[in-house]
Amino acid sequence: MATIYDLNDTVGASVTFAVASVATDPTAITFEARSPVTGTITSYVYGTDAELVKVSTGNYTVDIALSEPGRWWIRWEGTGTAAGSEQTYFDVDYDRVNQ
Repeated sequence: MATIYDLNDTVGASVTFAVASVATDPTAITFEARSPVTGTITSYVYGTDAELVKVSTGNYTVDIALSEPGRWWIRWEGTGTAAGSEQTYFDVDYDRVNQ
């Protein structure tokens, strides 16, 4: 069963890039999150935006403030060395007390 987060939770998203099962840094990394209500896309680039953090070789993380209810889609993309992409989503429940 998927985890359903509460409105205004902050969730850590992480990714591992690898070549032949060995954690490897891509040449460039982009992270995008699409909010469910407004459709706003927030984009972070490693080395430019402090929000996208390198944990160790090939491993990266970013915190997302889930400010809208619904399904948040996220996407990681690495280019060059260890090129690849991954996308997934987070479900966020409506605030049922303070409607």
